[in-house]
Amino acid sequence: MDEDNKIAVIGDYDSIYGFASLGLATFPVDGYEEAEKTLKSLAGSGYGIIYITEDLAAKSRKVIDKYKESMLPAIIQIPGVSGNTGDGVMAVRRSVEQAVGSDILFGE
Repeated sequence: MDEDNKIAVIGDYDSIYGFASLGLATFPVDGYEEAEKTLKSLAGSGYGIIYITEDLAAKSRKVIDKYKESMLPAIIQIPGVSGNTGDGVMAVRRSVEQAVGSDILFGE
């Protein structure tokens, strides 16, 4: 697999174990400190897309922000088993607004 096509998922085991059946590399972690270390390691290992659960992303904002201006990896928030906080959708919205200059997704 081309390095730009490698996809990883970081989160608590219960939230991410199903992604392995889709062929994605899963990295279960036990807290935000471990998540930050894993995120840095994956970003340095050529992963093109890294999914991370919203709760861990909220606690790892500084590390995620380091990669915001980089083309790769794309770090995308996903809901965990504890539910959807809406942070993932808002992050996509902000990215699209930045790219095209207006809110074309929600029109608000």
